[in-house]
Amino acid sequence: MDKNVLVAYFSASGTTRRAASLLAKAANAELFEIVPKVPYSAADLDWTNKKSRSSLEMADPASRPEIESRVSDMGAFDVVFLGFPVWWYTAPTIIKTFLESYDFAGKTIVLFATSGGSGLGKTESALRPCAPNAVWKGGKLLNGASESSLRSWVESLKL
Repeated sequence: MDKNVLVAYFSASGTTRRAASLLAKAANAELFEIVPKVPYSAADLDWTNKKSRSSLEMADPASRPEIESRVSDMGAFDVVFLGFPVWWYTAPTIIKTFLESYDFAGKTIVLFATSGGSGLGKTESALRPCAPNAVWKGGKLLNGASESSLRSWVESLKL
């Protein structure tokens, strides 16, 4: 692939980080971690507690958690693989923060996720308004993926 590729990801527990690292190798891409300005504690991530930080963020459509740093030159990338753990059947709200922080006009966005039990569902349609001028390609769950299976997937996308 002769396009400049970025793998940007948010990982709360390390699972998505591992998948993103393998994907970056498979796609010969740069890697960028979306780090929240205020880190999530175990209590923040307790999805069984309706008053936990993650529960409150996911219940509020306007929630946009701040991000610690920025991609230094987003303009240099043609393709962005965007990864996250699935929360409440969709992307965590920090992914909307990331998408609204850059101009993705003409760039290709490919979603990937890790999940303990659900698929991507309607995640893409929920995120599209945050980067309406991007070209969106179908996403994939990367639970337990290998570098060789990821290489095959990237090649199949014909980016």
